Order: sequence, then C-alpha cells, then structure tokens
Amino acid sequence: MKPRLSRRDVLALAGGGAIAALGPAFAATMTDTPLHGLSAFGELKYPPDFTHFGYANPDAPKGGAFSFAPPNWNWNQNVQTFNTLNSFQVKGDAPPRMELCFDSLMARAIDEPDAVYGLLAESVTLSADRNVFTFRLRPQARFHDGSPLTAHDIAFTYALFKDKGHPYLQLPLKPLKEALADGDATLRLVFDGTQSDRAILTLVEFPVLSRADVEANGFDASTMSPLLGSGPYKVGRVSAGRTIVYERVAEWWAKELPAARGQFHFDRIAIEFFAERQAGFEAFKKGEVHCREEFTSKTWATEYGFPAIEDGKVIKRTFAAEKTPSFQAWAINQRRTRFADRRVREAIGLCFDFDWTREKFFYGSYERSHSVFEKSDLKAEGPPSPAELALLEPWRGKIPDEAFDPAIMQPGSDGSGRDRTNLRRAAQLIADAGFTRAGAFFVDPRSERLALEMLVQDEVFVRVDTPFIENLRAIGVDASIRQVDPAQFQERQTNFDFDMIGVAQNFSASPTRDELARMFHSHSAALAGSNNLPGTADPCIDALVDAAGAAESREALVAALRGLDRVLRARRDWIPNWHAANHRVAYWDMFGFNEAKPDYGFPIETLWWFDEAKARAIGKL
Repeated sequence: MKPRLSRRDVLALAGGGAIAALGPAFAATMTDTPLHGLSAFGELKYPPDFTHFGYANPDAPKGGAFSFAPPNWNWNQNVQTFNTLNSFQVKGDAPPRMELCFDSLMARAIDEPDAVYGLLAESVTLSADRNVFTFRLRPQARFHDGSPLTAHDIAFTYALFKDKGHPYLQLPLKPLKEALADGDATLRLVFDGTQSDRAILTLVEFPVLSRADVEANGFDASTMSPLLGSGPYKVGRVSAGRTIVYERVAEWWAKELPAARGQFHFDRIAIEFFAERQAGFEAFKKGEVHCREEFTSKTWATEYGFPAIEDGKVIKRTFAAEKTPSFQAWAINQRRTRFADRRVREAIGLCFDFDWTREKFFYGSYERSHSVFEKSDLKAEGPPSPAELALLEPWRGKIPDEAFDPAIMQPGSDGSGRDRTNLRRAAQLIADAGFTRAGAFFVDPRSERLALEMLVQDEVFVRVDTPFIENLRAIGVDASIRQVDPAQFQERQTNFDFDMIGVAQNFSASPTRDELARMFHSHSAALAGSNNLPGTADPCIDALVDAAGAAESREALVAALRGLDRVLRARRDWIPNWHAANHRVAYWDMFGFNEAKPDYGFPIETLWWFDEAKARAIGKL
C-alpha cells in the first residue's frame, strides 16, 4: 500500500532533558522544553541516553549482499518495473526502497506503536499553543557529496512536496503554514491550527532533499539520475526496469549515533524486477534472489519442494504479523455512475464466494476480511458502543441505517462456488437500483449495459478472480478481467481509470488523520495518485476522519475508527476479501537475525546481516 510502506530506521536524540512522551494527544507534554522524541499516546520506551534499539544488533558484522523481492512499497514505487528514480512525485514508476538513500527529521521506532525519535534533529520543542515545532539540527549532517544538510534544505523540501510532491506527501502538508529556516541549524514548522495533534508524527518522517541539487537538476521530470541523498545507502548499479542496487555508505554521517547502531549491515541491497510472480519465484529457486515473502497460497503449499529446500539450503518458515491494522479489498469506482448506488456495490460483493475460493485456490489458508482495520482493536464488532453512537447519531438519516446495527459482515456461502441464495439476492438488488434485463445483461434506463472490468496486473489474479467474474456474468453483469502490464496498471490506478481494482494497505497502530484522509476523505477523491480509489466523498466519513485525527486518548481514537469502519462497511465502498495471519518467508540460509521480531515493522533488509560461515556451508562463497 503502502506503505505505505517503507520504514526508515530510528535514531534517538541525545540531549534534551525530558524523557516523557507527549501524553494523550500531546496534551500533557511540556512546551518550551527540548524533547528527544514524540509519542501520540503513552510514554516513550527509550530514554535520551539509550545505546541502541532493542531489535537491532550492534555486534552483527557488516558486509555481503542481499537480494530480495520487496513485500511493500511507498509513493509512486512499483515492484514489477521502474522508469524513474524520483520516488516522491506522482509521475512514473520508481523502485522500492529509494527512501534508504534519504534522512528525515525524525524516524519511527518499530517496537512502539506510535513513537518517533530524532534523526537529523537533536531536539524538538513545542510552542505553548502546539502550532509551532522547533527543531535543533545536528551540525554533522551531510549529503552524500559532502555538502552540509541544513535547515534551508529541509524548509525547501517541505515547500516542494506541498507544491509538487506525491499525494501521500502533499495531503499531510495541507495544515502546514510554513517551514522556516532560522539559520542553518534551526527549523520551525508552523501550522495553521487546523492540524490534528498527531500530524507531526507523519511529517517528521518525510525524506529531505538537497535544495542545490533540485534547483540544478529539477524535480518534475521522470529521470534515471538519482536525487542527491544523505541516508545509509546510495544508488549504485541500475538497469532500468530490471535491477537496482543500493550501496551502503561507509562514511554515513549518522552511523555512530545510538539508534543507527545495529542496523544497515549489508554492503549491497539488490532488487530484481519481474513482470510475473512465477518468474520471480524461479529466480529465487536459482539463488538469484535471496529472500522472498510468499503471497500465493498455491505456490506456498505446492511449489516449495525444490532441491535447495530438501537439502536445507533454503529455509521456509513463518514470522508473526505486525500488530497494526491490515486492509485488503476491492474498490468499486463510484466516479462511474453505474456504481453510484450502494445496492449495486452490495450485489457485486455477493458474487464473490470466499469459502469456495479458500478451499479451491488458497489451500485452506487466509481468513475472510470484513473490516478496513482487520487484525486490530479498531475493527467494529457487534452493535455500536455509546461512544460510537455519539459520533454517529448526528448523521442518522444521512448515512445507511445499517451503520447503527451490528457491524456488517461479508456474506458467507454454501461453498459451492455459485451460491444460489446469494446470487438471487444480488440480482434483486441490481433490479431494485433501477436496472432491467435486456437479454443476458442488465441495462440502465438509457439502455447502457451494467458493465464491470476488473483491472489486475498479474496472472495469479486472473486465475483466482475468474470465478468471481463468472458469477457476475451469471446474474447479468457484463463483467470481465483486464490484465495489463505494471506501468499501465500504475498509471490507470493513479488516474482512477478502472471499474474495480484491488488494494492492500497497512495502517500504523494509531492511524493519523493523514493516513485516513488519503484513503477515505472527500479531499482525496479527485486527487490523482491518492488511495481513495472508490471516490468516497461523504461528509459523515470526513467528520469521522477528523474525529479520529483530533482524538485525545486511545479510547477516543478507537471509538472514532470503529464508527468509521461501520459507515464504510454500510456504504459498500470496498469489498474486503482476505488476509493472512503471518508472514510466509523463504530465504537462503546465509543470514543472521534476532529471533525476536519487532511488533510494528519487518524491515529484513535493514535488520538482517550476512553470515559468512552459513554462506560457505551452503556453497554460496
């Protein structure tokens, strides 16, 4: 989604005497006092004098190479191809993990649900009205060419992203009035007062660009020349659309800071690009790719019997999933009037037989998803609580009545693959929405067919989704699947040029208003590149997103998001499909890692390390 979904690794601010986190929605935080970190709810885990994060290993060796297939990505990134190295604009397809080349003001700890610690900044100070955040910067910060990274670069970057950045960067910057450099070492972020208290947690993770580099070389054009970075890695060998190698910066300015210790071990991180999953799997079997998270149940169940597995050279195992909300669903594009009636959208959902699909295609794995916040306490269950009702009641009569009932669950089936009860119900809903049969298909009052094209980018989805399409055709929907190449898929998704499309998204443990807005708020409905794929534009949804952003306690946040979940389910904007309980990972046995996995992230490429003895034992040296 992602990821949303690269995770820059964390550095703590040394200095700053306060160790208390920002309390409920920062309300209890001292102002006019330098702080070493921020947290939305609760106290920070790490004090100012910590030596390294608990999930890192300072004793791990540096060196070796790691080639992998990224399971998540950010912004305009694409895991199947790339044609630009500018990852921060909407144009083109960029390779995943470009963010490893850039530093940020602060970075998130992945063993805490919502804490950030300083990276470029030594400290952050809040004004009394909490509209101004003042950052004291580390004087040793440098770009890869040796030039100093200053407050002027950071102020320039925020202004650039607000004007020309990818929507994931633009939207959170809306309430930022200005970013001001007070000399080289002090930066002030000034908000207009409309921001949610947790907005700062998103903004401080934004990558920082070099003002001189952008002014000399531009930002808009899709380019295969990398932007000047400052992070632990820089771009090495590049073969457009096929391979990118990130090289560790041996003299990275931050390498001895406490939270950098024990991370970024590989000398080279390589990503190979494959237009089809099977080609990527074959490359893994040959050892050209070292690590692979498997998302295809059939492959996991039936194809991991190759010689390297049998010889013990490749390890196949599961790792616990993160404690964060998970969302996988189909979006139905309401910008197309034939899908504007929610009865039509409900009918489409009734034609998907998960029970049959789980047995025939998933080998009994995966569970049915019902919520946009699956696998978390943010998922609505049963009837609404008093706190949820308090948020929903003002909208009674303006939102579906089902939002006030027990939370809607996706339909079960008889497991036959063509449940007659569900299909009859689906056909009746379409008729109730004003469509009539004309031969084999439904037509609207203008005699235009009710057509639906499902857009996919991989053959595996054609196989899994074809029975769904056949059920739609059986009830009178002129349904089809269109498989396109990765670049075309990205472009059509960016410009909302689809009838129906699938998306997978992970939210943070305490989703900010910005995370929610880019998927659900009316402001993102017409913003190219946003993840508001259905085109949701509902004042009730907007109000619930705003309520979540303004929540001053975990309890208030949970109530707002459960209410949001109820309304989204009742509107049928999305058809939740399935989710997995764990990460299914296979890797060549030549790496070391801490067995205890952090709860809120799984960045193998920055936490694992090359084990020379293991590599020699399996013939990889």
